[in-house]
Amino acid sequence: MSRADLLDRVIAYLADAGVGDRSLRQIAAGAGTSHRMLIYHFGTRDGLLVEVVRAVEERQRVALAALRSRTPREMALEFWHRLADPALAPYERLFFELYGAALGGQESVAPVLEGIVTSWLADESMFAGLPLAQARMALAFSRGALLDLLATGDRDGVDAAVRAFIDLVWPGSGPPEEP
Repeated sequence: MSRADLLDRVIAYLADAGVGDRSLRQIAAGAGTSHRMLIYHFGTRDGLLVEVVRAVEERQRVALAALRSRTPREMALEFWHRLADPALAPYERLFFELYGAALGGQESVAPVLEGIVTSWLADESMFAGLPLAQARMALAFSRGALLDLLATGDRDGVDAAVRAFIDLVWPGSGPPEEP
């Protein structure tokens, strides 16, 4: 089985089971492989989880890119709706867990910081033609809104904040549609 296939299986398993404190052996069993195969391809549990975060982030960038034919407001609303999908919550918790651990100096997950911002900003059209500073602001806001949603579970309140942010960044001819 290829590295990419293993990663896809792990991602599918973690989507159903969550990450929590599952050991590499538990993750391997859930993904239908051996822990030795995961060690061979990813080195350690932390190495595997870093790759899971990178793969899920890449999938989100692809999903955002697929919305480019829409207006910037529509694109922002649809993308928020996708990010706020409860099915993505385990990955988002993992993202913030590894992000925080890397910022705290945990060497085993430090690679998660590589490109964590720049990979989103590399493509000018990713944020609907926003200048770089505003694109960075939109990325930071979306991550903050996700963290708020995960921490509080206040979907209505966070959705209202997202709509207000979209109104500020992409003013339109009326209130944006509900996400």
